[in-house]
Amino acid sequence: MPQTLTTTDALAAFCARAKTVPYVTVDTEFLRERTYFAQLCLVQLALPGEDDSDAVLVDPLVDGMSLEPLYELFRDKNVVKVFHAARQDLEIFHVEGDVLPTPLFDTQVAAMVCGFGEQVGYETLVRKIAKANLDKSSRFTDWSRRPLSDAQQKYAIGDVTYLRQIYEFLSKELQKSGRKAWVEEELKTLTNRDAYVVEPENAWQRVKTRTNSGKFLAVLKELAKYRETTAQTRNVPRNRIMKDDAMMELASTKPKSYSDLNKSRLLLREARKGEIADGILAAVSRGVETPPENFPKAKAVRDRSNLNPALADLLRVLLKAKAEEAGVAQKLIANSADLDDIASGVRDGLWAHGWRHEVFGEDALRLCNGEIALSAKGQSVRIISVS
Repeated sequence: MPQTLTTTDALAAFCARAKTVPYVTVDTEFLRERTYFAQLCLVQLALPGEDDSDAVLVDPLVDGMSLEPLYELFRDKNVVKVFHAARQDLEIFHVEGDVLPTPLFDTQVAAMVCGFGEQVGYETLVRKIAKANLDKSSRFTDWSRRPLSDAQQKYAIGDVTYLRQIYEFLSKELQKSGRKAWVEEELKTLTNRDAYVVEPENAWQRVKTRTNSGKFLAVLKELAKYRETTAQTRNVPRNRIMKDDAMMELASTKPKSYSDLNKSRLLLREARKGEIADGILAAVSRGVETPPENFPKAKAVRDRSNLNPALADLLRVLLKAKAEEAGVAQKLIANSADLDDIASGVRDGLWAHGWRHEVFGEDALRLCNGEIALSAKGQSVRIISVS
């Protein structure tokens, strides 16, 4: 079984070794079903090589254990920190240690750029690149319980040992294809701290609603703000306070009393009285009293009244051809909504910048301007310049 580090000194010694190598692979196990913030239960680390001491488990639940040596390693710009599907791991480290690993490499992002499909899973990469199979039976176990079973430890360490082969393979592929800059462009979103902060003031924007009524949105905004603040303070999931559909119901009915709350079809029983009920009623009251000039405004819906359906169909053919040519998943370049926007006259979007513009956006605009035509030959689509 892999070595488990249970003291800060042992972690510091391992991290000192890590600072002498070009990269370290990282993964975490956590729980968040019963909490707002994820509970970090285990950290897995591996250095290049195959020696048993090159891969360890770190137990953050041990009394007196500090992860500061790990955070110092994360700040070391000479060592690449390698993750797979890093977003949730990064959120944990941002909350726990106010740190984001740099430089960062995400093998899921790199695999998409290298033609492995959209949001490819770790298990798939292990099978295709490392030529191995993972035992995923421990995936949904309780990682907060101690001691960890042999099966849990084996599963956990596999998430960083195979990651070494995957990273080295993808790095070479990116070097050969000249697409390293593509990955770096994608990773800017992951390393943006704003992506991991939910401001209660803006929480209402996460709730899907079909109405643009200012009064409704004002009440919804206050309810969402109250829910987010309370969930963060109590460290419980948002839905333990109230669910989205209950918030929308209350934004419509605008209750003024416990009696009104008890008429709700969707509100949780424990939210109909006491402290949560008081908070809900106060939030509704603030929303109702919001002056019209301060009403929140829903995100503007794209005007597609000028949509050219034939052009949209041609853009879909072009996207498919360009994605196959580049060996990149279509959805990574542009989605159906993007294509409809382009066919409606929109000339800005993610597709219009960086590598996406190089692969697809430039020719998409040329197609819209009548500068190119598409021709089918056998199974392929050719682009023909129109003079």
